[in-house]
Amino acid sequence: MDADTADIATIGHRIRHFRTRTGLTLEQVSDGVGLSQSQLSMIENGKREPKLTVLQSIASAIGVDLATLLVAEPPDERTAYELELGRAQASPLYTALGLPVVRPTKGTPTPTLAALVGLHRELARQASKAIATPEEARRANTELREWMRARDNYLPDIEDLAEEHVKASGHVSGALTHREVSVMAKHLGFELVYVNDLPKSTRSITDLENGRIYLPPASIPGGHGLRSMALQALAHRVLGHERPESYAEFLRQRMQINYFAACCLMPRSAAVSFLQEAKKDRDLAVEDFRDAFGVTHETASLRLTNLITVHLGMRMHFLRVGEDGALYKGYENDGLPLPTDVTGAIEGQLVCKKWSARDAFTQTNRTTELYQYTDTPAGTYWCATQTGRGDDGGFTVTIGVPFADAKWFRGRETTARAVSTCPDPTCCRSADASLETEWADRAWPSARLHAHILSPLPTGAFPGVDDAELYSFLAEHSGPLGE
Repeated sequence: MDADTADIATIGHRIRHFRTRTGLTLEQVSDGVGLSQSQLSMIENGKREPKLTVLQSIASAIGVDLATLLVAEPPDERTAYELELGRAQASPLYTALGLPVVRPTKGTPTPTLAALVGLHRELARQASKAIATPEEARRANTELREWMRARDNYLPDIEDLAEEHVKASGHVSGALTHREVSVMAKHLGFELVYVNDLPKSTRSITDLENGRIYLPPASIPGGHGLRSMALQALAHRVLGHERPESYAEFLRQRMQINYFAACCLMPRSAAVSFLQEAKKDRDLAVEDFRDAFGVTHETASLRLTNLITVHLGMRMHFLRVGEDGALYKGYENDGLPLPTDVTGAIEGQLVCKKWSARDAFTQTNRTTELYQYTDTPAGTYWCATQTGRGDDGGFTVTIGVPFADAKWFRGRETTARAVSTCPDPTCCRSADASLETEWADRAWPSARLHAHILSPLPTGAFPGVDDAELYSFLAEHSGPLGE
């Protein structure tokens, strides 16, 4: 049979349809074709694949030609519902629910079948909606980025909550300590527990029943990371989050807990005071801001985007770019023309090769910040770029401001200057004409894809988390601590 012919179930239903339409019984047809009634019944129920010669005999017995039996479409509306219901109940989506299979009988009303099929269609639609497809993820990311940009990346309600909880922990100045984070947790009814067997799909787990927040071992390098993880877990409770009902809501919650953690690690009052003093001295620098609060360069850069517009009266941009030139995080309210796709998403887009965010990879000395002025179609910008390395390879973190505000920053004296005309392809993306002529038809490269951008995230209320591992972990650790 070819692609246009019916499947076994459809053929079986078509045989039954034409047999009953002519008033023939199973016994009459089976006797006429040399089959037992049970064999013919199995064929009609789609449980046995008949040979072509048998199909020819059945077609003759019920008074139709073979081609009629092999049509891929159900013979009537009721049959279509029965077939669709059968396929839906055999799908992994339905079998995973552990519910019984409904087997239609002659007495099952057609409207009942239509209702059941409608429910299965909606179940499939909701499951499809729950998957964070690349399109869904990029759309949600874009909407959230635009929402934050409209607010200058500043959320005063979360700022206020963070100040309140940090003050209650006894923190006065400098870097927020692990003990102070533990005090914050205790005030919220939780104990921080460090374990070696967290499921690989999780960064932390909050046991709401026993009032515990499980974190990786306290001995791992980078205390900032552990403080941040604990604060993010606490933020869900402080902000009153419920289980997210969509990927967009999940994404917004993640943004909010990251924001809360940053506000705690770099409290607004102390951070703004530090920045205002540095501005007064015309010596704003991310590295000083970072060291004053004991956080990473990227955290300090992102925190600067929260505070600089509302409290220092400046607009700026932030970029995190991979060694492949792809933009992985980005924010701007200063008009910098970030690369986007047709949907407005920036994730995975290549930034201009002339920008310091990419030029920094070509520098021999990567231990110090690279300062650069860049002329763009939107104006001239001053930028400071720091390189780093993570589990996924090298990256750069860049902050920048329009030319007029460069006077407040350390590194403004740089003579490094570049001209970028992106998104004009002749800026850095068009190949040399002579080389293209020579090689265009003689090359066939295999592209390195941004798999995390192209792949859908797993389903579930918390995308990416293995529920089986999560619940097994909680069951194992639910007893009294120390046992």
